[in-house]
Amino acid sequence: MHPNHTHHPGSRRFAHPEHDHTPHTRHGRGGRMARFLEHGDLRLLVLHLIAEKPRHGYEIIKAIEDLAGGAYTPSPGVIYPTLTLLEDLAQVESTAEGTRKLFNITPTGTSALAEAQPAIDTLLARLAIMPPPATPILRATENLKTALRLKLSGPARTIETIRKIADLLDAVTRQIEDL
Repeated sequence: MHPNHTHHPGSRRFAHPEHDHTPHTRHGRGGRMARFLEHGDLRLLVLHLIAEKPRHGYEIIKAIEDLAGGAYTPSPGVIYPTLTLLEDLAQVESTAEGTRKLFNITPTGTSALAEAQPAIDTLLARLAIMPPPATPILRATENLKTALRLKLSGPARTIETIRKIADLLDAVTRQIEDL
């Protein structure tokens, strides 16, 4: 850390990514999906997916991403601690397969899942109506910003170039409004 920077408790500015347990969305950490998941939802969702079939951590991440229609991808930093918690609660057990672990539901997990079925049904219904991700739009916007920065800071920066860029942006804006 730079000597002039201080780390304040609760500050995420200098948080190390391996210690960050915030759910990730396609458009940054937390965001709409973090508010969408209520306390305990991720644990129930992971347990539900393992009850469907034994899974590895990576498979759970992909299954959640698929359920959310690509709008949410949990990070390993939230999935693996959740799996550890489920093991501590004796709701899942793992078996080693080389360097990976395969997680299976236990009778305790099956009972907990049955008790929580109404909450799981509600969660799955919410996931099913997630709006599609805006990832391609965000990518295109970042590309536009980069192109503008390069064009406007280079030697081609003339009043004529600036007017042409403004005209193009106005035309695209009108086309988007007409969609």
